[in-house]
Amino acid sequence: MSLHSVEKIGGTSMSDYVAVRDHIVFAQAAPDTQYQRVFVVSAYGGITNKLLEDKKDGSPGVYALFAEGFKDDNWAEALEGVRGIMYDKNASLFKDELELRAANEFIGERLDNARKCLEDLQSLCRHGHFSVEDHLMTVREMLASVGEAHSAWNTARLLRRDGINAVFVDLTGWQSAEHISLDERILRAFAGIDLNQQMPIVTGYAHSEDGLINSFDRGYSEMTFSRLAVLTQAREAIIHKEFHLSTADPGLVGEDKAVPIGRTNYDVADQLANLGMEAIHPKAAKGLRQNGIPLRVKNTFEPEHGGTLITGDYVSDTACVEIIAGCRGVYALELFDQDMGGKVGDYDAEILKTIQRFKAHNVAKDINANTVTNYLSTNLKTVKRIKNVLQERFPEAEIRQQKVAIVSAIGSDMQVPGILAKTVNALSEHDISVLAIHQSMRQVDMQFVVNEEDYEQAIRSLHKGLVEPHDHGRAICLAS
Repeated sequence: MSLHSVEKIGGTSMSDYVAVRDHIVFAQAAPDTQYQRVFVVSAYGGITNKLLEDKKDGSPGVYALFAEGFKDDNWAEALEGVRGIMYDKNASLFKDELELRAANEFIGERLDNARKCLEDLQSLCRHGHFSVEDHLMTVREMLASVGEAHSAWNTARLLRRDGINAVFVDLTGWQSAEHISLDERILRAFAGIDLNQQMPIVTGYAHSEDGLINSFDRGYSEMTFSRLAVLTQAREAIIHKEFHLSTADPGLVGEDKAVPIGRTNYDVADQLANLGMEAIHPKAAKGLRQNGIPLRVKNTFEPEHGGTLITGDYVSDTACVEIIAGCRGVYALELFDQDMGGKVGDYDAEILKTIQRFKAHNVAKDINANTVTNYLSTNLKTVKRIKNVLQERFPEAEIRQQKVAIVSAIGSDMQVPGILAKTVNALSEHDISVLAIHQSMRQVDMQFVVNEEDYEQAIRSLHKGLVEPHDHGRAICLAS
């Protein structure tokens, strides 16, 4: 068994260097050594949104501006805006003039190179023989890498200043002419590192021949984190976030009512990821699960708390709901066609292909004899594009969209008679209309589609009715 842990630090936590240093690096060190820990870091909070697009509302960043209007220079103005934000961040971290100059020179060179690449591509694609669409994924990967390189370089430099032998591990493949697999890039980077005496600070983005963003989009840093843990045979994988993995959002149900889950399994983590809660990307969790590596989710600002431990074999002692979660800003895209009868599978396949083409996340789906409804977590612009394509493909169909929210009750074992009735009753007591219900035979989650304005009350109602904690801070089980 290896002695080391592989730990990922999220963007919001990364934005507070003092908290990272004091609460994560120093406070959580082993009694006998500061080392035997590997940190995979995200870009500072908000930076990747500026480089790509806003993850929540779809507002264009540098990439989106270049992709949608590469013939103009709006993207260049946005890139310079990112430069200003990065330089301001550096100024807040490095008070020594020489250190600040080194930090600005490092990230400035990357930004200069990125701009030159985009200008050259812009010029090339103004000729009819070249299409910008052929290069957009490469552009997206290049821009994403800049954010992680910035935060990782800075953190390694700052920790060295503060007495830790930290090393910057750059997996971005910047200016590398060689295309290699993700595993090979990680193994090469760690070949000369001594975890007994060095603390690697690793870029969350890693360049690979298959393209990490092409496969995992904004979940790329979780995949880097997972593969690094697997390849180095880590003792434990840890995610540091700005909040606990709790029974519900404390901001909605109250700080005194939401408690950390404490223990759960990868099945529950998959359900949370599907709702956008980012416990860990399902494909990243697969490697940890298959290799028997436990995952711990911790709150950066409560270093003394053990957080929530996620393993493959955990099942609650008593059947109960462990967490109430959900997502808003979901669009129900309903396609009704009287001629669908007997051909539902053909319609469903075509709809799914179109959704995948526009990279919309499908949270849930309903199917009956003549209607297919997909619940998409994406922006309105993407929904309209999908709708237009489907209307052309199925001209006789009636297609409508509606903005909704999804709330979900989740647990490692919810096989309790009457649980569905109890859940619906908890919603009806507050006059919340249920637009659709999804429950699988495996009894690990129930999803309720509600009007978006009912989202917060629905979360509170289900938490109060199903999961309110008692004196020991554990969920009240339905069977009790």
